[in-house]
Amino acid sequence: MKGKRSSREVQYLSLFETALGFGGVVASDKGLAEVFLPFSVEGEAALRNRIVHFYPSALEENRLTSQAGLLLGKYFAGERVVFDLPIDLSGFTPFQLAVYEVVSRIPYGSVLSYREIAEQIGRARAARGVGSAMAANPLPVIIPCHRVVGSSGKLTGYSAPGGLVSKKWLLAMEAKVDQQIRN
Repeated sequence: MKGKRSSREVQYLSLFETALGFGGVVASDKGLAEVFLPFSVEGEAALRNRIVHFYPSALEENRLTSQAGLLLGKYFAGERVVFDLPIDLSGFTPFQLAVYEVVSRIPYGSVLSYREIAEQIGRARAARGVGSAMAANPLPVIIPCHRVVGSSGKLTGYSAPGGLVSKKWLLAMEAKVDQQIRN
């Protein structure tokens, strides 16, 4: 998530390792608050320092961050994972909540357009607003904003590290896993 971090009281932190590098996840007592994807070159200590800079009270793991880190590690290893984990919804607008609910239901390996999501929430002319909600998504992969594309099917915007290259990688990885399951 770019820009300002959440004002939620985040107390818990877990890191996970993938072939792409280290990622992290933080949570409050209410649920997951933010995911840091492993698309950067920083090592484990640098990532931990960056997360603690944003969330100074996130100094220890809890069951939720540990479980989320384990699932994210499996996801990045190419396993099909269901993220049925509590999310801290404080700070989200009603519009964002509606968008994230629809996006969370996009099946693994599938995509929807910004316009289709706007239509599903009953706001057919709000495709740009959907894009803004995607850019503000603090939980990439768990709320799978990489599965949202332009109306033409073209990949557009991705605010996570690596930008469109990361989005393309995530979609290609999911397509490959889906193909392996079908065969």
